[in-house]
Amino acid sequence: MKARVHITLKNGVLDPQGKAIEHALTALGFAGVKEVRQGKLIELELAEQDPSKARAQVEEMCRKLLANQVIENFEVEVEA
Repeated sequence: MKARVHITLKNGVLDPQGKAIEHALTALGFAGVKEVRQGKLIELELAEQDPSKARAQVEEMCRKLLANQVIENFEVEVEA
């Protein structure tokens, strides 16, 4: 079973990488870009076959290691 974790910074948290990307895009002539927020995508291959158990397992991984819940949000997708 595959799982994807999308991790993004919470609103209000400064995003220096997003700002750098925004400035680079503007310098390249993409003038319509107003704000960029950068995040992470983590893909996992799991042995678990039950989707609800797999989701619970990945959410626990996020809480313990993959995401810093003080400054980051995470969203889990599980596909059979």
